[in-house]
Amino acid sequence: MSEEVNLTHMMPAETINSDQQVFNRIMDTPNSKAQLEKVSKEFEAIFITKMLTLMDKTVDREGGILGEETSYYDKMKSYMFDELGRELANNPRTTFGFAKQIYEQMEKYVN
Repeated sequence: MSEEVNLTHMMPAETINSDQQVFNRIMDTPNSKAQLEKVSKEFEAIFITKMLTLMDKTVDREGGILGEETSYYDKMKSYMFDELGRELANNPRTTFGFAKQIYEQMEKYVN
């Protein structure tokens, strides 16, 4: 008999509302070009997160060391992939380069 874990009581609101916080940080930036830079990096982060999520689905977990997959485990993986995506996109050594290209292409449309 497994009991469903409610993450909203276990995690701070900052963690659960991280997407809203990202949006607020972008909108609080007074300069349009700075906003474009942040949006470009966030787009790359979302792309990387989606890629990691899809790659994870291809892994055969039968008899794995982590045991049975649960909704709690899946939720933690999604948080981990979100953070990893943001870290990879914002680090100059690990970025895929999408943010830079998006910024360069869209810069001419921003004041």
